[in-house]
Amino acid sequence: MSASRFHRAVELVLQHEGGFVDHPRDPGGATKFGITRETLSRARGRPVSIDDVRELTRTEAVAVYRRLYWDVLRADELPSGIDLAVFDLAVNSGPERAARMLQSILRVPADGIIGPVTLKAALGGADPAETIRRLTRARLGFLGRLAAWPVFGRGWRRRVLAVEQGALRLASSPPLHSRSV
Repeated sequence: MSASRFHRAVELVLQHEGGFVDHPRDPGGATKFGITRETLSRARGRPVSIDDVRELTRTEAVAVYRRLYWDVLRADELPSGIDLAVFDLAVNSGPERAARMLQSILRVPADGIIGPVTLKAALGGADPAETIRRLTRARLGFLGRLAAWPVFGRGWRRRVLAVEQGALRLASSPPLHSRSV
């Protein structure tokens, strides 16, 4: 069940993340499937080159997203829809920032770590659709303040709004495990 939620979310993220890109105005530097050189170095436990990023496989990228993003966010335990919104936010802005934004919206201490307090707030009364909408507004506000907004803002906005729509659909759908195949 949870593997299916992750795979659904990572497929949606990968629709927005392209192949190898090394845009001179991107502060993240070289990426492939949205994985930066810094993230790949952390995943592999050693420094990597731009060529290592260029040769990154989709399979390894998915594994990196699972271990360093989805699992860190405890996304399997978040409500459907919120999991996608927070995961995609983390892919673009880091898991700690994503956790802090969610925590601020849920009005719990924003320590950047999804733990029992955050999960309880997300599961125990927070309206998933409203949480997703508020995350979108917070995310666009943050991105709009970045120096790279004039270069990448139109694409970021399109992506964030598309993720919001996907997350809202998931939030209003029956749980994945109860659907017939």
